[in-house]
Amino acid sequence: MIGLAAGGPPRPGAPGGPSGSVPATTAVVDDAPRTDAAPTRLLRAWYRTGRADLAAHESVHGTLPLPGRHDHGWPGRLVELVHSSGLAGRGGAGFPSARKLDAARVARPGPILAVNAMEGEPASAKDQVLLAHAPHLVLDGAQLVAAAVGASGIVLCMAHERLPGSLGVQAALDERRAAHVDARAVEIVGPPGRYISGEESALVSWLGGGFARPTFRASKATPLTIRRRPVLVHNAETLAHVALIARHGVPWFRAVGPPDSPGTCLVTVSGTVRLPGVQEIALGTPIASVIGDADPVAEVQAVLVGGYGGTWVPAGLLPTPFAPASLRAIGADTGAGVLVALPRAACGLVETARLATYLAAEGAGQCGPCLHGLPAIAADLTSLAHGYGDGDVLARLQHRMGAVDGRGACRHPDGAVRLVRSALRVFADDVTRHAAGHPCPGRAHSPVLAPAGHAGREEHRWRYGP
Repeated sequence: MIGLAAGGPPRPGAPGGPSGSVPATTAVVDDAPRTDAAPTRLLRAWYRTGRADLAAHESVHGTLPLPGRHDHGWPGRLVELVHSSGLAGRGGAGFPSARKLDAARVARPGPILAVNAMEGEPASAKDQVLLAHAPHLVLDGAQLVAAAVGASGIVLCMAHERLPGSLGVQAALDERRAAHVDARAVEIVGPPGRYISGEESALVSWLGGGFARPTFRASKATPLTIRRRPVLVHNAETLAHVALIARHGVPWFRAVGPPDSPGTCLVTVSGTVRLPGVQEIALGTPIASVIGDADPVAEVQAVLVGGYGGTWVPAGLLPTPFAPASLRAIGADTGAGVLVALPRAACGLVETARLATYLAAEGAGQCGPCLHGLPAIAADLTSLAHGYGDGDVLARLQHRMGAVDGRGACRHPDGAVRLVRSALRVFADDVTRHAAGHPCPGRAHSPVLAPAGHAGREEHRWRYGP
């Protein structure tokens, strides 16, 4: 993990303040020996050199292994490498990366490659940390994938609000241009940083001149296009892993993590911990170990796993490995790589009501579940959380969640319902007391999760940002 001197500011990428924003901080290299339980792959060059420039990157990882001009077997070999590695997307959906590559490789004309570093999840900072400390690894992965699929161009998508902080990425691109490293130019663009604007269909809609809102797709296998030209969207962390697999091979990549979910991943830890920030962990590491490394400052009653559209996991299940199959067995998922520790003194229902209100405001407003369902669910949960709901509030809440789940034009309403249902299950004792008009003292606790959100749904905000 990225460490800081004792008593210093939060680790880079630590969500901080009531808005869940990410403060700019100065990283201090943690020189403690790495173990198999705490591998450093994506952040290895940073640990060894404390620098993010091209020279430091190549001193650790070597030069970019781009194919020769006449190496026509390269696309198939890269797809096979990624397939054999078992790499799944690190953006939240966990879609097999090789399937995306294989579909894009046969597309005609050649696709546009979109690097998704939007990170609209307020509790996540992994992509920001990766671009700040290992930008060349992401850019290497983008060049390799672009070469394999015959991409006509590469666009790096960062939230509009974060473009002033993209100078490090631009400096990395300037270094690569001067060193003639890249075969394809990379353009940085800034879609509006709404919660759902990083969903891949929303990103492609914006790139094509439309609004940064999801479009209906019955299946993720449905091709995304801009004026009939296919678009391949990959998360920034996923591309960084591709760069490592191309250099070190499949056995190396699969040496850590469970057989069905190999490799490492970046996880953003926050909440009631002394050292919030981004950790690189082996998939399969117990949730309790990840939280423990962040040094809890109070007893943890539950952890929000996956992000704001994720799932509450009670303290008794924190030995569960952080890996897709293990989390699915308890009704959770890795999501955006987020872990938020909730202290015993806080009220889980109040915290969830804040998140439900935020998610309702961040909906695209394109269909009934988002436009009407989520605000109604948030209002009912708020009434329940504060103990002033009528006697039917719980039954009404359950009915509304059933009417919303699975019926939206995108998956945003499903995430909100999943969050609320998990809260009703994990904090069941509180639900009973609150429904009887006896809210717990924790409702007055300082907010652990208090996202700022965006005011209103004005159309221009979906195209140009604030």
